[in-house]
Amino acid sequence: TMALCLKQVFNKDKTFRPRKKFEPGTQRFELYKKAQASLKSGLDLKAVVQLPPGESINDWIAVHVVDFFNRINLIYGTMSEYCTEKTCPIMSGGLKYEYRWQDDSKYKKPTKLSAPQYMCMLMDWIEMLINNEDIFPTRIGVPFPKQFQQVCTKILTRLFRVFVHVYIHHFDSIINMGAEAHVNTCYKHFYYFIREFSLVDHRELEPLVRMPQGWGG
Repeated sequence: TMALCLKQVFNKDKTFRPRKKFEPGTQRFELYKKAQASLKSGLDLKAVVQLPPGESINDWIAVHVVDFFNRINLIYGTMSEYCTEKTCPIMSGGLKYEYRWQDDSKYKKPTKLSAPQYMCMLMDWIEMLINNEDIFPTRIGVPFPKQFQQVCTKILTRLFRVFVHVYIHHFDSIINMGAEAHVNTCYKHFYYFIREFSLVDHRELEPLVRMPQGWGG
């Protein structure tokens, strides 16, 4: 089943197609367009992540969680051939940090997994959550659940670990593929967003604090 799971996640056709789109005509579609436009305009990323006046914070967070999921899934998908059971038998961020997988179904206790296994479980788990109407409602007038921001914190914390693993273990591959600028921009955008709304515990950010680019911490 592991091979099948990986095939589903990293099949090129699927990897390069966003998992969830925003329906035209909805508030979130308009917000998404606004966010993308300001991103492309070359504005300072610290300004881009700020909540637009009069908008709902949960809508703003929902739009970004889905967008970051799609983009980070794509980044990892492009380098998944370099991240194998052999090269990365443990899901880690250098020698100091090891990430274990836990969910409500198969792995009820934190479990050691290889990096590709962890990524596979992670992408499937996030896809299930963002497609769950009880958590990410898409119908107009349906409120977000009380635990919405807690769920988003969990998703974003785990997505941050993808950056940790990719930067620490696969940075050479990023450079060789000419993807460094793209990955750095995505990381900065993600980093400023989670800091703006205090969505990820600062201790989780420690592995990348001393990044050579100088914008961690």
